[in-house]
Amino acid sequence: MHQYRHKPQQYVFMRVTWVALSIVLATVLAIVVLINPHKAHADIDQATARQLSATGKILPLEKIHEKAKQIKSGKILETELEKKRGKYLYEVELLDEHGIVWEVKLDAATGQLIKLEED
Repeated sequence: MHQYRHKPQQYVFMRVTWVALSIVLATVLAIVVLINPHKAHADIDQATARQLSATGKILPLEKIHEKAKQIKSGKILETELEKKRGKYLYEVELLDEHGIVWEVKLDAATGQLIKLEED
């Protein structure tokens, strides 16, 4: 005959406690990730981008496109404005004449090249 070291009610309590603690830990981790001011990046919406451009905090999209095409010629597929580590960056995706997609990362305030990579 198998003998329990603990009563069956204690097993249920221990299991419920473990599940509750796991849920609390997962919730705390999710909150920390969501409210972290130094999160990896945040996409900027179009209205905010227009406001930043109008106040001179970032370059206008047309200038960014010109600079991106000077670095890598091709057809612009997509442009995103992001804020990483407190700095605004443009990520411009271009399709070159060989069918290769390139990502050009530019400082949004200066247009300076940060990174060029094949996507």
